[in-house]
Amino acid sequence: MNDQKQSSDIELLTFKVADQEYSLDITSVREIRGWTRTTPMPHAPEYMRGVINLRGTVLPVMDLALRLNMTSQEISDRNVIIVVNMNGALTGLLVDAVSDIVAMKEDDLQPPPEASSNQSVPVVRALTLIDDRMIRVLDLSAIVPGSTDEAA
Repeated sequence: MNDQKQSSDIELLTFKVADQEYSLDITSVREIRGWTRTTPMPHAPEYMRGVINLRGTVLPVMDLALRLNMTSQEISDRNVIIVVNMNGALTGLLVDAVSDIVAMKEDDLQPPPEASSNQSVPVVRALTLIDDRMIRVLDLSAIVPGSTDEAA
């Protein structure tokens, strides 16, 4: 009678980007840290804010709003960097604020409509309702560049 925790349960970290709510699978999140000024890198894509020093490691930081083709908000002390691990590589995602960690069943996730993206690789892998709010679940492998193809 232990129906509380099934193997299909997932936990999502929810956060805000340009006043929209998104989430990531918590297993890909390594840490959450406050905003730190980045060092810009020449010839980087526009959505790359630059790099920061994370305990001796150079961490690239991506402005998630720009990566999702939205308007980047003014940077303030409320901004946070979500450090994610994608195939062994760490990347920082600049977001407006972290909201919550929510647990749910995989069955609660619904695929996004086909027409929602004109990209070859959709960045939203699922949608879910949390307290009557539609939350987009991001596909990290489609957002973080070079996670497989540029690694050489």
